Amino acid sequence: MKTNMIKLTVLALLVSIVLIGCGKKEVDQATAYVKMETSEGIIIIDLHEAEAPLHSANFKQLSADGAYNGIYFHRVMPGFVVQGGDPNTRDNDDRSDDGGGGIGERIPAEIGLPHLRGSVGAARDGNPEKKSSGSQFYFCLGTPSFLDGNYTVFGQVVEGMDVVDKIATYECDANDNPLQAITILSTSLVSPDDYQK
Repeated sequence: MKTNMIKLTVLALLVSIVLIGCGKKEVDQATAYVKMETSEGIIIIDLHEAEAPLHSANFKQLSADGAYNGIYFHRVMPGFVVQGGDPNTRDNDDRSDDGGGGIGERIPAEIGLPHLRGSVGAARDGNPEKKSSGSQFYFCLGTPSFLDGNYTVFGQVVEGMDVVDKIATYECDANDNPLQAITILSTSLVSPDDYQK
């Protein structure tokens, strides 16, 4: 009798664990935040889907696919920006091409939001249509309003700005490239319910 009771208790416990595991809510792609785990800590980004739908969808897709994994931040300018997203930096000892690469096609401009501290913007070259890089992005360290009207802002750091600030303290070479690699370890989509603005 005692053995049967133990078996039933263990079975009930296992069923409960399975049900709890199956009951996990999937992340809603439409409202998901991006969680970026770096070698310096975690950064959580809320994307501006309404104001920059193309950029937001692209960034989410790259993040969900792990396209940023192993890429390091190649441009750090204290008081201005921390920039990353160039696949040329992944497993690459040649720094001369850092900042020149990208993933995918350029994205049409969605300019409108201001550059504020913690804003996430899309890097671009000097093309006249102001199309953005397919993958390169930057975090604003200050409020560089002179970028307004010229670059697309598509997100906002809602947690981990201290990590971005820490990245900005690293010593850099003459091209603003940190001498020590600060790497994006992984990216994923997470529920905004887990984070507060």
